[in-house]
Amino acid sequence: MYGYETWSLTFREERRLRVFENRVFRRIFGPKRDEITREWRKLHTEDVNDLYSSPNIVQVIKSGRMRWAGHVAHMGEKRCIYRLLVGKPEGKRPLGRPRCGWEDNIKMDLQEVGCGVMDWIKLAKDRERCRAFVNAVMNLRIP
Repeated sequence: MYGYETWSLTFREERRLRVFENRVFRRIFGPKRDEITREWRKLHTEDVNDLYSSPNIVQVIKSGRMRWAGHVAHMGEKRCIYRLLVGKPEGKRPLGRPRCGWEDNIKMDLQEVGCGVMDWIKLAKDRERCRAFVNAVMNLRIP
């Protein structure tokens, strides 16, 4: 998870991370014995979620990304990290649809919480509201 705050994930990558996490938890917790039929079976996703009540990996990534957005907004326009993550490159771009970037992921995270029209830089400069949104993203239920 090194540098996960700056990852820009697609929906496919998020799904693959959740599948991997569930596979690891099934391996850790082992099979479950059915009380009625007395047979062993794999844990279902709901069973895994009941056993492991902490937030899943996608929630951790999204909340870290929101927290990092607050740090980037406070850095200012002169810092190179701010210019890299927020700036627009010059020159021609390749043909086709542009890739989903980090800033696009921040905007999607805000839409999931319910603040899609808000500018994330203005939000991040207000520390209390930013902390509230980081906590809201952490508590989202992602299927």
